[in-house]
Amino acid sequence: MAYTALYRKFRPLKFEDMVGQEHITKTLKNQIMAGRVGHAYLFNGGRGTGKTTTAKILARAVNCLNPQNGEPCNECEICQEILDASLTDVVEMDAASNNSVEDIRAIRDEVNFLPTKAKYRVYIIDEVHMLSVGAFNALLKTLEEPPEHVKFILATTEPQKLPATILSRCQRFDYKKINDENVIKRLNIICTESNIKITENALKTIAILSEGAMRDAISILERCSQESSDEITIDLVKDLVGLPSLEYIHKLTKALFENNEIIALEAIEDVINNGKDLYNFLWEVIKYTKDILIYKATQKLDLYSEQQISEIKDLAGKVEKERLLNVIYQLSELENNIKNSAQKTILLQTGIIKICMNQANGDIIKLEEKVAQLEQKINNLNFSTVPKVATTTQSKQIMPKPTQSTTTSKQVVTPTKQTEDWKEIVENLKNSGKIRLFTCLVNTTVNKLNDQTWEIEFPNGLTEFNKRILEDITNRNDLIKAIAMSTGYEINFKLKDGKKAKPTEAPSASGFDDLGIDINIID
Repeated sequence: MAYTALYRKFRPLKFEDMVGQEHITKTLKNQIMAGRVGHAYLFNGGRGTGKTTTAKILARAVNCLNPQNGEPCNECEICQEILDASLTDVVEMDAASNNSVEDIRAIRDEVNFLPTKAKYRVYIIDEVHMLSVGAFNALLKTLEEPPEHVKFILATTEPQKLPATILSRCQRFDYKKINDENVIKRLNIICTESNIKITENALKTIAILSEGAMRDAISILERCSQESSDEITIDLVKDLVGLPSLEYIHKLTKALFENNEIIALEAIEDVINNGKDLYNFLWEVIKYTKDILIYKATQKLDLYSEQQISEIKDLAGKVEKERLLNVIYQLSELENNIKNSAQKTILLQTGIIKICMNQANGDIIKLEEKVAQLEQKINNLNFSTVPKVATTTQSKQIMPKPTQSTTTSKQVVTPTKQTEDWKEIVENLKNSGKIRLFTCLVNTTVNKLNDQTWEIEFPNGLTEFNKRILEDITNRNDLIKAIAMSTGYEINFKLKDGKKAKPTEAPSASGFDDLGIDINIID
């Protein structure tokens, strides 16, 4: 007897056997029981989600001699012949290989004939989006007003490629990806009936690898069962699908976070020497980085041993969420670049080096910003002469308190509109994420030289860091744009170093409180 693949052997024969698509099967059963079956259906969804299976069950259900609650009995003569693919009244057609106008014209001619045995002549057209424009046009009239004895069931993974005239003539059902829980549930049934031994972690891994496609999950399970007569483990599953060892994945991920190009390239070389697919390797690195982010946020993870979770915990403690997100985005972009490239190795190696360099440059920029903030705080401190307190071994000289006549009251200066506008502009830079510009300009003032030029004055001195930031063409354009958005017209600006010599004075204690630095002033 010929061998039958597991996904065909365990194809659901009733609507109730299908998992993950209850929103569709319930509607179809109600239509069959109410006698309101449509003349044309469109089943849309990803691969392996049950489109063709539903079409086969529906074809039997509408023709079954003994239907039971909208389900086919699968025992009557009609059901048996449809299951054996010997009934000519149910036609399955692959539009990928039969997409010409002539193929559709043949169907158009056949629909005028009554079915030989069944109640309805059913046409199941898979991958219908592959039909040519002429074929779609030939199908339009028949699809809109077919004879009463004809039903059309169209299936596709890309409904956006179908003409609107076709879509409007069909009842559309969208299939969801099957969640991991339902995939594991179905795989357990198959393993029990097929006497396949498998670990729980291996089942979870297969479910994750299937990405919501039941057929893919069953195919992976079948391949693993043929490879080993013993219990199927997670290592066997990963080895058969070409996934690299977690050791290499952890090694590369850690190297990325430490900006260590040498170790990162060594990890890639190890994967190449072990014959693993680089695309799968990169996909695993992205997933591993995502798991680190999830652990950092929830402190929970599945599919990892205690030792592996300990390693993930160590990495999560060293890396900020923002950096994890940046690495994921950069790796995803690299994945798209190498997907269809013939030079995967070169692109992967250069891409990993680029990520390390970007992260290193980002650390330098953050360090420069912190230094600039410290410089600004130090420059903001006011120094004045501190009178010495004369002391003797016998008595202390106490300075008299200032009288009312010696104290001077502070002058309250009302800010001009220009000053207020400038503060608003600087604050807008902060709100729009221009932190470096905001840091440079936070304590500055502005003077209007003429209608086209402003002078930005740095009262505490114009540092080289601030000058370099403001001379950068991108930052300069951002500032000009911010001024224009506030004033309504474009203004150029000049920089002025407004620092003047001031007498030394003891720093106020509050000036250094938020720096976290112990500073002693020695007279």
